[in-house]
Amino acid sequence: MKRVKRRYLAVQVERKLGPTEREFIDAVWAAVTRLYGEVGASQTGLVLIDFDLERQVAVIRVTLASLNMVRASLSTVTSIAGMGACVRVLSVSGTIKALFSSGK
Repeated sequence: MKRVKRRYLAVQVERKLGPTEREFIDAVWAAVTRLYGEVGASQTGLVLIDFDLERQVAVIRVTLASLNMVRASLSTVTSIAGMGACVRVLSVSGTIKALFSSGK
C-alpha cells in the first residue's frame, strides 16, 4: 500500500474578533465544498492541527494531491461566522518543524 504524502500550511486569519477553532475550520470546509463539492472535499484529507487564537495563525494538514485545491479554496473565504475575514497562506512545508523555520 502506498503512503499518502501530506503537506502542512501555515495560515493567517485576518478578522477583528478572532474566530474560534470550530468557526475557522467550518469556514474552510465550506469553501472547499463550495468549489469542489463533497467528493472533492473528501479527497483533501483536511485536518486542523493547531490554532493560535492570540496570533490568529492556524496549521492545516492536507494531502499533496489536493494542495492546490485547498489553497484556491482558502482564497475564497470572505467571512467566518458571519463576520468579514481574510485568510492567507504564510508557508507550505512537508513537516511542521520546517513550516516555521524558513527564516521568516
